[in-house]
Amino acid sequence: MLAFSVVQVVLSQFPGLEHITWLSVVAAVMSFAYSFIGLGLSVGQLVSHGGGLGGRIAGATAASSTKKLWNVLLALGNIAFAYTFAEVLIEIQDTLKSPPAENKTMKKASMYGIGATTIFYISVGCAGYAAFGSNAPGNILTAAGLGPFWLVDIANMCLILHLIGAYQVYAQPIFASVERWAASRWPEAKFINSAYTVSIPLMQRGSVTVAPYKLVLRTVIVVATTVVAMMIPFFNAVLGLLGAFSFWPLTVYFPVSMHIAQCKITKGRKKWYLLQGLSMVCLMISVAVGIGSVTDIVDSLKVSSNPFKTVS
Repeated sequence: MLAFSVVQVVLSQFPGLEHITWLSVVAAVMSFAYSFIGLGLSVGQLVSHGGGLGGRIAGATAASSTKKLWNVLLALGNIAFAYTFAEVLIEIQDTLKSPPAENKTMKKASMYGIGATTIFYISVGCAGYAAFGSNAPGNILTAAGLGPFWLVDIANMCLILHLIGAYQVYAQPIFASVERWAASRWPEAKFINSAYTVSIPLMQRGSVTVAPYKLVLRTVIVVATTVVAMMIPFFNAVLGLLGAFSFWPLTVYFPVSMHIAQCKITKGRKKWYLLQGLSMVCLMISVAVGIGSVTDIVDSLKVSSNPFKTVS
């Protein structure tokens, strides 16, 4: 985890996503790689047991109906997080060149991206549950008996590389927002506005511009997220909580509100009620998912004797 944090501190010093396009490409390729490996190993596990399904139509078993409810809400949170990309969509669109128009290119990319990831999510989820049933872990690559081990190790390496890129995709917009806020809040501060040119002989450009404020701010954010991640190492529960917090406002409310304003959909029209109804339903789901995720984290903290040990 510390090594991951050090890598992120270094990558966070790039000014924006347009300067680390290569990292996004690597992360996308790694995502496909470990997804294919996980899918293939799950199918292989299923076939090796004679094709008998390990799961049930009723879903995974739980100690109680309440625990079952929390698990369902936690799963919804993970799904919501997987589709929460609105906060980086504009940042990515801003790096595109025209013609064609950036919004048209992004619309097509979003459609293909959502379609491909949905197929992958459903395939891996169904294959993993069919192979391992109620014993299927949150991360299928950690399932007991999954092998060969060398292939699982390759998949885990791909997963790490994917997370390195994914962190930057989500963190860079946060860096930019905080820096813009600080610059507007203290426009005359020398520390915020100062920048220095550092010569690096081995680089093609020969020098780089270093802003002490950005160096400190971005490092602090990375360190803070690392500490939180180590204190609450419950992967699925944290993803569910993040999904609950970000899904409704960023993926539903703001896009719906902007669509209503742009298309001048007045209150009282059927379409207005449908859109507002969709927003309210998603809000209620997000609240329920948040409650379920917090409950799971609290229960995990009660059971876990070592809060710094990763739990899927």
